[in-house]
Amino acid sequence: QVQLGESGGGLVQSGGSLRLSCAVSGRTFSVYYVGWFRQAPGKEREFVARIRWSSGATYYVDSVKGRFTISRDNAKNTVYLQMNSLKPEDTAVYYCNALVFVRRWDFTPNNYWGQGTQVIVSS
Repeated sequence: QVQLGESGGGLVQSGGSLRLSCAVSGRTFSVYYVGWFRQAPGKEREFVARIRWSSGATYYVDSVKGRFTISRDNAKNTVYLQMNSLKPEDTAVYYCNALVFVRRWDFTPNNYWGQGTQVIVSS
């Protein structure tokens, strides 16, 4: 079983910064992608950013480009989301998401979610 341990949410003023962490643990053959989604009250969950584990290639939703940076620490099996210049519209529950090949013979990766961490940006 794969677990995703999130941390780093909180309350911050507009223009401030927060760093979210997501630690991937459990029995895995290889990690494919790790990313972040968010869900604001009354809205659909939306993609924020992701990183391809092997190459480090990163992808972002347009609304966070230039403000958020996703990175990984291979030794710690941890992904970080550095969020700068935060805006009130960034307020949401942020969920870590991982696509993981659990077994060597898996044809498609399994999809895992963290429990979510709250980010509140006050104006």
